[in-house]
Amino acid sequence: MTDQKATNVTWHEGEVTRADRYRLLKQKGATIWFTGLSGSGKSTIAVALEKALHQQGKLCYRLDGDNVRLGINKNLGFSAEDRTENIRRIGEIAKLFVDAGVIALSSFVSPYRDDRDLVRKLHEDAGIDFIEVHVDVPLAVAEERDPKGLYKKARAGEIKNFTGISDPYEAPLKPELVLPSHELSLEAEIKAVLKLLNARDIVPTT
Repeated sequence: MTDQKATNVTWHEGEVTRADRYRLLKQKGATIWFTGLSGSGKSTIAVALEKALHQQGKLCYRLDGDNVRLGINKNLGFSAEDRTENIRRIGEIAKLFVDAGVIALSSFVSPYRDDRDLVRKLHEDAGIDFIEVHVDVPLAVAEERDPKGLYKKARAGEIKNFTGISDPYEAPLKPELVLPSHELSLEAEIKAVLKLLNARDIVPTT
């Protein structure tokens, strides 16, 4: 947990509540956190899910690993410490989106279990939904896909601290959903996520 450096600060509540925002948007916010190896299919699933939810009239926003590192987290690298801070910041951002009533779709390798558990606790302490989805593929499959050529560079020693090659990936112990993306079609994966969101009353069946 990151220490609080600023002193004499207090959280200020407004007169518009989370429930008020949910009623205005006619939806409930939640974070769907996709985790898995690079090349597992996290971003592909998140993009397709965003489109499916939008078509159902749901306001959602996709937080993607590269996109975030090009902006708010551009000062972070890929050391264990920087990865932890990267995920902590994203968790806080996702929590704010959910508090506003938005469904946050977060697709990040997020290789360390403790970091993901911290994000879960941030949400649980705030009384908001956090759904962990493990996009699970064998390393050989992810490496064969290698859409960005990163595994090839990591094997050649050109990229340090690369998850699955020189850094570990700690799979979730109790995710809400596991998607073996090498065995399922994209359509089946989206149906599985939507079914879970229906069951959690985040996207009610109409």
